[in-house]
Amino acid sequence: MDLRFLEAAPSTVEQDAIDAALDGTDCGRDQLLPALHAANDAVGWISEGALNHICRRLSVPPAEAYGVATFYSLFAMEERPRKVVHVCVDLACKVNGAEALAAAQTDYVVRSPCLGVCERAPAALAVEAGVGSEYLMPELPLPQKGDPSLRLLRRVGVVDPSSLDDYRAAGGYAALRNAFLLGPQDVIREVTEAKLMGRGGAAFPTGRKWAATAGQPERPHYLVCNADESEPGTFKDRVLMEGDPFAVIEAMTVAAYATGCTRGYLYIRGEYPQAFTRLQNAIDVARERGFLGTNIMGQPGFEFDIEIRRGAGAYICGEETAIFNSIEGFRGEPRSKPPFPVEKGLFGKPTVVNNVETLANVLLILTEGGQAYQKIGTAQSTGSKLFCVSGTVPRPGVYEVAFGTTLRELLDLAGGVEDLRAVLLGGAAGGFVRPDEIDLPLTMEDARAAGTTLGSGVVLVLDGTVDVGGFLLRIAEFFRDESCGQCVPCRIGTVRQEEALHRIVRREGDSQDLVLLRDVGRVMRDSSICGLGQTAWNAIESAIDRLGVQL
Repeated sequence: MDLRFLEAAPSTVEQDAIDAALDGTDCGRDQLLPALHAANDAVGWISEGALNHICRRLSVPPAEAYGVATFYSLFAMEERPRKVVHVCVDLACKVNGAEALAAAQTDYVVRSPCLGVCERAPAALAVEAGVGSEYLMPELPLPQKGDPSLRLLRRVGVVDPSSLDDYRAAGGYAALRNAFLLGPQDVIREVTEAKLMGRGGAAFPTGRKWAATAGQPERPHYLVCNADESEPGTFKDRVLMEGDPFAVIEAMTVAAYATGCTRGYLYIRGEYPQAFTRLQNAIDVARERGFLGTNIMGQPGFEFDIEIRRGAGAYICGEETAIFNSIEGFRGEPRSKPPFPVEKGLFGKPTVVNNVETLANVLLILTEGGQAYQKIGTAQSTGSKLFCVSGTVPRPGVYEVAFGTTLRELLDLAGGVEDLRAVLLGGAAGGFVRPDEIDLPLTMEDARAAGTTLGSGVVLVLDGTVDVGGFLLRIAEFFRDESCGQCVPCRIGTVRQEEALHRIVRREGDSQDLVLLRDVGRVMRDSSICGLGQTAWNAIESAIDRLGVQL
């Protein structure tokens, strides 16, 4: 390959940062994202000289590296101040004064999509080159902290997240020990018997996914923990990663043992600095103490290790095949399926992908058994569920309740709502529930029957003060911005949807704009390559048809 590099040279700071990130690696293309992070973190942007040095080290054509770098919103390709404040202007923050917060900042401001700290809305993340990142809002306690009924959240806010000894004293690594006693096939049997469904939104049976991966003869197998929860209004996985990081590592290790994986990647949002730090500490400590590496916990022949990969601001990378491209050093665009990840996933090998909450449930299954686990919840939706309650509620936060709890009961836990206008379930890709429907049982099956979805667990509350038209417009803008542009229906459709909605909200359109909205929405749903385009019209359609919103 004839690689034509740029003439520019990196600064000493840039070169040292890039070399430090790449030293000790095989300098393959899959190191492109970490190298770009190193340059951006060091000086606040990615210069031509830094990009050139990265390309020489990794033997990647500069044009391709530039295409990858410009794909992510957290990377700056032009010089800017060393300190930048990312102010969230997405759904939960929009209804809680985001614009006022942005106007009050004295530093350089970037208006950002959801930062995943919706319980503290309006949210802001300060990023300073060479220093790091921090949230500009106080950390709020878990609303249910200390509640003896908690299962997934029982250690959060109670156990020191930096201490492996404290984690083990609170029951940590009992699940992995039980897994070794059972053996891989019986671990999968327990997970299948528990009827555990994926908690990322698709609700695919976890046992089936694991069995399909384990049964693939080709080696190696890979495990990917999808911690890129970028759906506006979602922050449950962040709470688990910050508050119980060793549980995430243990759960990944159990999944790897059951499915025959020797390598795991934890793909985490770039906007989660505290979760990243605590998870990296957990991995380092676990490796040092024999809970990662070879012969884990004395189990002969079991080898597994984990590498964290930081995303860089791309909603689409929450899609399982887009994660593969991102890790491999390409633009985070979804792949066509089939082949499915269990057959041909990361690096073309069989891969199992689970999100953080799904994996956390596995620990419960292996400590109490699949039969006992499925007694909680309902026959089809077993176990408990984490819900991200935000918007105009007195006590926003992550709440853990058993499947079957009603929406009214959940809102009561969050302090109740006066003058309720609507509840958005499932985030920007979800649907609305009217005030007269809040006795809806929160289960996968009841949500489907009601024409909505639980999705990733978003429960975004809107009272009578919210401008619903402006709220819907923000949803349309979000999908326009986050479309990867790979397929025409989504690339063009999200733009046309936003344009038509602008005209309608500003009273500049006519009746044909509503017809256009419906036509564009149907085309995106029927012909987009992935879930982003397929669901980009959902919430807007729901507002029109379910709420009777007069746009």
